[in-house]
This record gives sequence, C-alpha cells and structure tokens, in this order.
Amino acid sequence: MDRYRHIVIEGPIGVGKTSLARRLAEHLNAALLLEQPEQNPFIARFYQDMQRYALPAQLFFLFQRFNQLRELAQLDLFKRVTVADFLLEKDPLFARLTLSNDELQLYQQIYATLAPQAPRADLVIYLQAHTETLVERVRRRGAEYERPITESYLAMVADSYNRFFYHHSGSPVLIVNSERLNFVDRPADFELLLERIAGMRGQREFFNLGE
Repeated sequence: MDRYRHIVIEGPIGVGKTSLARRLAEHLNAALLLEQPEQNPFIARFYQDMQRYALPAQLFFLFQRFNQLRELAQLDLFKRVTVADFLLEKDPLFARLTLSNDELQLYQQIYATLAPQAPRADLVIYLQAHTETLVERVRRRGAEYERPITESYLAMVADSYNRFFYHHSGSPVLIVNSERLNFVDRPADFELLLERIAGMRGQREFFNLGE
C-alpha cells in the first residue's frame, strides 16, 4: 500500500464510494477528502429542472473539486496518504450528460484551464453496481435533494461511468463489482479488497466476488 499516496474511490451516485472512502481512510490513518454536494446551492433545483440549472450546478462542482485538490497540493498534505471520493477527471462526464452544446463548450474551456493544475491519483477504485441497486441505495439514504432523481438518470450516469473508465488511462484502476460486497459491515469483504489493492500489478484490474 505504500505505493499509493492519493487513493480515489469513484462510481455512480449511490454506489457507496463515500462509505468506502471513510472506511479505507480510517484503516490507513489517512486524510479524508470528500465531495460536499449539500454545499452546492443549485443541486436541489438541478434535480427538479436539469435543463435550467445544469450549468451553474456543474460549474460549482468543478470549482469546488478543483479548490479542494489545490489546497491539498499547496499544503503538501500528499506526504500523508489521502483518500478521496471524487476524481476530477470524471467531472466532464456529467457535463456531457446535461449541458447544451453552447454550455458544454464554455464548460470545456474552463475545465481545460483548471485540470492540468490538479494532482493525479495514484490509484482509483471504481465501484460498479446495477441501476436497481443504485436506486435502492439512493432511496435508503434519504437525502432530500436526491428525491427527484429518476431511475433513467441513474442508468445514464452508470453507463457513462462504464464508458469513462473503459478509456481512462490517467491512473491505475481497480474495477470492483460491489453487488455482493459490503466493505463497511463485513470485515472479510474489506480484507479481500485490501488484498486486491496490495496485489495490483497492472494499470487495470478487476475484483468480482467469487473470482
């Protein structure tokens, strides 16, 4: 594990990335860097009217994520292991789903200016789950601003994540099928994950329970 100073847990809405990030950071005595969607003043209105609020919601998230990573780099906290629940490079994924052509061009200009300044992850753990599982997990956690999220939107997000990580080459990626795994409540599952992380040799590996 000493190879990895900046570990990112990623995946679609409801897949459990924040819970795993907390668990892994606790295990490694690492700094924890979490997205803060509740601080986005546009997010609730975005889920109610995506066409109208997509651009301000997207730009708020972009600047929020970038500023969090920049602060870490400036403080040189990467001397300590950092576990995050977001990857800046995935930010355009949502932009392509929700922005109009003109809005997307503006967004891409801003992203192209910011992205090269952000530190890259040493390892990305990409969690996958079926859309039905994502829906159930989102409903179970009961965040008020997420109530309008539809199953069709979650399906589009999950598909976009799959396509993004199929082509992603910026960091080593461990792709994890989380359907039958519970890293928070089942210590044996978490230990299996640690073994897979420690055994990473290539740029892209897979972890599916039973394999």
